[in-house]
Amino acid sequence: MSRNFLQEFLEAVAERGRGLIGLERPSSQERPADLLALSNALLTGRGEVSGVALAQQWLDAYAAADDEHRRRHLAALADGFGPDQSRLDAAIEAYLQDKSPRTMAELNAAAEPRRQELFRRLNRPAGGTAALVRLREDVLADLPGNAKLEALDADLAHLFSSWFNRGFLMLKRIDWTTPANILAKIIQYEAVHTIHSWEDLRSRLEPSDRRCFAFFHPQMADEPLVFVEVALTQDIPATIAPLLALERKPIRAEDATTAVFYSISNCQTGLRRVSFGNLLIKQVVEELRRDLPKLKTFVTLSPVPGFMGWLKRELAKKDAHIPGVADLSVLEGLFQPAEQGGTGPTEAVREAQLAAAAHYFLVAKTPSGAPIDPVARFHLGNGARLERINWRGDVSANGLRQAGGLMVNYLYDLDAIEANHEAFANQGVIAASPAVRKLLKTAETQPARRKPAVPALPPPARSADAAQRPRSTS
Repeated sequence: MSRNFLQEFLEAVAERGRGLIGLERPSSQERPADLLALSNALLTGRGEVSGVALAQQWLDAYAAADDEHRRRHLAALADGFGPDQSRLDAAIEAYLQDKSPRTMAELNAAAEPRRQELFRRLNRPAGGTAALVRLREDVLADLPGNAKLEALDADLAHLFSSWFNRGFLMLKRIDWTTPANILAKIIQYEAVHTIHSWEDLRSRLEPSDRRCFAFFHPQMADEPLVFVEVALTQDIPATIAPLLALERKPIRAEDATTAVFYSISNCQTGLRRVSFGNLLIKQVVEELRRDLPKLKTFVTLSPVPGFMGWLKRELAKKDAHIPGVADLSVLEGLFQPAEQGGTGPTEAVREAQLAAAAHYFLVAKTPSGAPIDPVARFHLGNGARLERINWRGDVSANGLRQAGGLMVNYLYDLDAIEANHEAFANQGVIAASPAVRKLLKTAETQPARRKPAVPALPPPARSADAAQRPRSTS
């Protein structure tokens, strides 16, 4: 977790390079450096030592710049640091005349945007990787209103996919003796079940039946990328409240037969949509099995963050129809409090919700053909099986708002993980238990009827703890 030798060495190189080219660290009172000039100088320079110094100067200047200055420079990188057009035209012409490996290599090199080489050089100083992750956070923040930044975002994502390859990541156990700066970030980044206090965090780390693991990158040793919270139990849980209760009675780790992944959080916004490689959960499973060989079952207790949004869109359609749901008003009542005519926890509601959930998980797809639910995409992509849909699994304000109280168990069967992953990745096959498949069969065979009109649905009530955080993948 501490500063490593490479970081200290790179800082020494940067300081030596400053002396060679006459650079000094800018003070916070100085006028922001010309980032465009520094970018061009960094790309045209040849010396390694001076290059590290220039890169550090660029990173310092970007960190000191205000939001508007940063925004203008990101736009300049998007507009003016693409491929060298004259070189690209010549490479295309040469390849058309002689389709050889040599001309193909030159064409590939000429087609690469200049900003990719700039980012590679900015990655050389100590802290460069973390600074570029922060830079992509700025790009993602501005992207919705500026389509020109899409190419810039794609270049960063392309580089990060190599730099954050699973082979570079380190798995470390987090416990109550972990340095406080790391523990504070676990509290900050928790994206599934909010950690309300240090005592709350302690209850998730210190008891014998709790484990927590985090993945780190060598160049971001004090910044967790992903962390996984695990409860050791004797059965597969259907509800989250008992797992989080501060007053619960822990069991001995040696008595546990089941490991429950109840919270998985992506910590770095700048690494959004950058895959760390599939089968990360399997690495955690293997770590647990080495320590506790009696563990036989590995499951999640996962949220369903997209269900209520999908259900609202389906019910708003003119000819709304959800197979297996005979009375859509039962589902419409989920969007209203009980005192305003909303639906309570009745058997009719349970059957309707589970039928709709089966359709949501097994049938409904994004335009690209993937499952709609982001958590489902994560676990199915990691080789899990959709094992059980739990009604009233999370009745917190956030759980009701996002999923109508539903939670899901994904099962990691060690003998089937690779096969499930390959079937999902190559054919889009969703591994699901017979119990879940039966819900869908029932939904498809029951008659459905529709009321003449669907009343406008009021927006779901929000509470202070109900804000959805996109980092959640548990």
